[in-house]
Amino acid sequence: MAALRALRWRRLPGLVPRRLLSTAESPEERPQFPGASAEFAERLEFIQPNVLAGIPVYRVMDRQGQVLRPSEDPQLPKEQVLKLYKTMTLLNTMDRILYESQRQGRISFYMTNYGEEGTHVGSAAALDASDLVFGQYREAGVLLYRGYPLELFMAQCYGNASDPGKGRQMPVHYGCPERHFVTISSPLATQIPQAVGAAYAIKRADANRAVVCYFGEGAASEGDAHAGFNFAATLECPIVFFCRNNGYAISTPTAEQYRGDGIAARGPGYGLLSIRVDGNDVLAVYNATREARRRAVAENQPFLIEAMTYRIGHHSTSDDSSAYRSVDEVNYWDKQDHPISRLRLYLARRGWWDEQQEQAWRKSSRKMVLEAFEQAEREPKPPPHLLFSDVYLEMPPRLRRQREELERHLETYGEHYPLQHFQK
Repeated sequence: MAALRALRWRRLPGLVPRRLLSTAESPEERPQFPGASAEFAERLEFIQPNVLAGIPVYRVMDRQGQVLRPSEDPQLPKEQVLKLYKTMTLLNTMDRILYESQRQGRISFYMTNYGEEGTHVGSAAALDASDLVFGQYREAGVLLYRGYPLELFMAQCYGNASDPGKGRQMPVHYGCPERHFVTISSPLATQIPQAVGAAYAIKRADANRAVVCYFGEGAASEGDAHAGFNFAATLECPIVFFCRNNGYAISTPTAEQYRGDGIAARGPGYGLLSIRVDGNDVLAVYNATREARRRAVAENQPFLIEAMTYRIGHHSTSDDSSAYRSVDEVNYWDKQDHPISRLRLYLARRGWWDEQQEQAWRKSSRKMVLEAFEQAEREPKPPPHLLFSDVYLEMPPRLRRQREELERHLETYGEHYPLQHFQK
């Protein structure tokens, strides 16, 4: 596709001012330094940070769901487009119910995905089922698209006996080996060098798979991001770095985070083929991820996708975003440029969705989420002794002593703890 040629990142005429370049053409007069590809200059001039015009944002649809260039429409079958839409709306429904449950004191913490659903689902649809995913903590839609049950989402957030993590993680720290989704960890950006290491192992095994590593623009300010980018480029790893640039990180506007042109602008400096896409356009996200994934596997090259989107919700239930942005700004993105409404307009234009289907789906999807929610609330917590398991193959003496101390403590003071809510 023509627009995806931006992934090739050819040398741009505006990258260095013309007046910096020498007119000498003989090979012996050119720099021979091994660390860079450049020309000599005879004038003392510093390169300005705004030499480049802004990197363009690739899109397929406008805000009314109208395809702008028919050749860029991936022509996905009706069933797949409906799966995209239903996954996005189901995620939105789950978010609303779990957010309210935290506000009611039923769970300890939650992070919504409002406004970023298109980045999850568009990218997930473009991957192979065997591709290894490293998420940050706002990629629940990737797991949902891969068929992760609502019951396990709820179990993890409640930390009950059905939680695969056995209640040892904060809510929204999902993981699923069967769906090749690496368990999320809280520290920011640690997954980036880990993902590159996994991609290098896949390359050495010639496994015909890719690694996809998600992170936000705030995480791109961490040192792990720079190490991971360089690691991937120098070792030529089959990885797609997927940055969700939602504008605010935890609570910091991008204008206060960096002075460069977003995250995609950093890619060429590390040797990454890069592209910026409209993250609220699920078809653009799909196209970019599919092509980046294909070439990453075929050519053993790393790619960087910067998906421009907007975090409509608070960063988490511990955040109040009204402290750093206006309600009017949030309402604009919610009402005027939402990925779910844009895809719904696309479906309506194709005659694949109408108001009656919308109401029926909203009702049935809410029922599914509430049933899973109620089931999670009824289940007991994991038994306390699991605090000490699954770290060592053989439990060391110090952990055995701690477990025994806990058992003695609960025998003596058990009436002060809600042990009736824990599995025996």
